[in-house]
Amino acid sequence: MKYSNLIGVLAALCLIASCFLPWVYISPIQTTITGYYSGNTNYGSPGIIHTFFSAVSVILFLLPQIWAKPTNIFLLTLNFAWSIRNYLLITHCELGECPEKKAGVYAIVFFAFIMFIMALLPRVRLKD
Repeated sequence: MKYSNLIGVLAALCLIASCFLPWVYISPIQTTITGYYSGNTNYGSPGIIHTFFSAVSVILFLLPQIWAKPTNIFLLTLNFAWSIRNYLLITHCELGECPEKKAGVYAIVFFAFIMFIMALLPRVRLKD
């Protein structure tokens, strides 16, 4: 694809931004969880890993070397798996109480998937 690298970079920046959005709201403890703030839960800060993977993938999307493309595929496979893990872990029901899902938790999975697809379709310029 002609614009796959640009779309991948934009999706990476959107993924970093979606880590700041609310992911879930847990009403019994009145806590909103984002990628960097988990309140008084034991979820930690999963947005830090998304930010690291996205920052490295932006560099790999922009590099014209051949070795950067399979490295980016591997890195974005980990990023997509991490986003699915976060979705399943943070949105699960516990003791009959289900958290209210917000837009951020859907955005991390969506943008991680878009980045992964764009890594599979790189634009590589070949010399004659």
